[in-house]
Amino acid sequence: MADASAARTQAVFEFKSATLPLIAVILKTADLGVLSEALDAQLADSPDFFEHEPVVIDLSQLPGADGSDTPDGDAVEIDFPMLRELLARHQTQPIAVRGGTDAQHAQARAAGLSVAAMPVAPAPRQAPPAAAPSPAPQIVREVPVPASGTLVIDRPLRSGQQVYARGGDVIVLDVVSFGAEVIADGHVHVYAPLRGKAIAGARGNTEARIFSTCMEAQLVAIAGIYRTSEVPLPDSVQGKAAQIRLDDQKLVFHAIE
Repeated sequence: MADASAARTQAVFEFKSATLPLIAVILKTADLGVLSEALDAQLADSPDFFEHEPVVIDLSQLPGADGSDTPDGDAVEIDFPMLRELLARHQTQPIAVRGGTDAQHAQARAAGLSVAAMPVAPAPRQAPPAAAPSPAPQIVREVPVPASGTLVIDRPLRSGQQVYARGGDVIVLDVVSFGAEVIADGHVHVYAPLRGKAIAGARGNTEARIFSTCMEAQLVAIAGIYRTSEVPLPDSVQGKAAQIRLDDQKLVFHAIE
């Protein structure tokens, strides 16, 4: 009888590991009033951007996340039920938290969220110093590329949004706005104005390139070698179709005729 029951169970379901594309919302404030205003402003012109996609709430940049940033050493308190409701209003489905304290994780579980041990998307090597953090959340898409090796994004990337094509190339078919980031372990293609940050070869691929039909980038980087808008792009590529490659640890810019 036990053997027959086991056989039926095996036929009904199977457990397998899965790699899923997830959005991480990196909180920089626990003030949900401030957060609500920032989300409304950032997503005002794209209210259906997320289409009810699953979300991981990243707490790692909140004061007290490591027990050292607040006067009494305690992490900030978060109203997780209200936070879930706030994010759901912007067409996301919060499913988990990461990067918080044990107390915050316990509160999140009580609010129906899981606790995920997931790495944050890697930053490019030799990146320029970051500006002082604002209270607005950073919205990160950590997306493993399909079997074809290329991730295609057919929606605009707004300020504060980031796409990381882990393990391959990325093609963006709409504008990458100032303050947005598109990152790939391989090539970055933007068939629209590139006004934000483009980072190719994020894990050291020196053969990676950056392409855009309208090069106006705030920052470009290949394998950790970067250039910001503080040094203007050459006139031959500014606002034009262009590609960028590495040549002996130097970024080289070419117009695409």
